Parts: sequence; C-alpha cells; structure tokens
Amino acid sequence: MKVVFKISACIIAFCFRTSCNRNVVYSKYERIDENIGWAAKQLIGFETDMKDTNQLYDVYINVRNAESYPYKNLFMFLHTTYPTGNTSVDTIECVLADEQGHWLGKGMGDLYDNSILFKKNTRFKQTGNYKFAFEQTMRYGNKNEIDPLFLIMDIGISIEKAHAN
Repeated sequence: MKVVFKISACIIAFCFRTSCNRNVVYSKYERIDENIGWAAKQLIGFETDMKDTNQLYDVYINVRNAESYPYKNLFMFLHTTYPTGNTSVDTIECVLADEQGHWLGKGMGDLYDNSILFKKNTRFKQTGNYKFAFEQTMRYGNKNEIDPLFLIMDIGISIEKAHAN
C-alpha cells in the first residue's frame, strides 16, 4: 500500500508541475530502484533535441528523496554531451536540508521534491541532440552507505523558457 501511495504521489507531483507551467520545454525523471540503490559509477541519462538558439532557458535539477535519507545534500557530476560530440562535466551539490535537518523540498507523504536551479538565462548555442547524465559522487561517510546510495528515489532534469525580466 505504501508503494502505491509513493507512486501515486510522484505521478501527481509530476503532472502538477508540468501542467501548470506552459514554459516547460523538457522535463523527465528517472526512477532509482529502491532495492538496489544508486551505484557510484551508474549514470542516469536524459536526452533532448533543442531547436531554438535564441531563447533563454532555465535548467533545473530535480531530486526526489525519502524522508529517511541520512544526508542533507547530494553531490553529483553532470556529464553533458553537445550535438557536436564535445563534452563537459559539472560538479553539483544539491542542498536538500537546512542546518537543522529540515527538508527544503516540497513534501508529499514521506517523499520530498527539490527543483534546484542549475543554470539561469542560458542559451543552447547549437541546435540538435543534447545528452545529460548524472553520476552520484557522495564521498564522505560509510562507504557501504554511499555506494550504492539509497533513499534518493528519482533524479530528473527540467528545461524551461526563462521569464523575461
């Protein structure tokens, strides 16, 4: 029953976020198997075709964690492959809880959704297929608890048209 509630909550949250925002160009989550966890070398990938090089975009990293996740943050590498085949890697810290341990995201049941602004008012300089791959890079703590990493339930990326200021 608890699993059904989690899945229903995830679907409702995703539908609410994407249906209320007509500026969303791309938004997708990938589920992490809660029985296996997220291995340190496991890449979670996304790809999208970008056609407008003039439009400004905001890029968000979406993290869904369980309430019992034992850390206040999540460190990741974001591997980006551009239409030309060139690549880049960014190191990202997603802060999920404040110093007192209160979750920062929106909660539903025992899950918390965080949408973290990664790039604001950015342009995709080339048209074509962009590939994004997340790699968890947690390093501190008990190695058996961070590889594989449990209680991060979903990882996602959203690209939205930036609002004119």
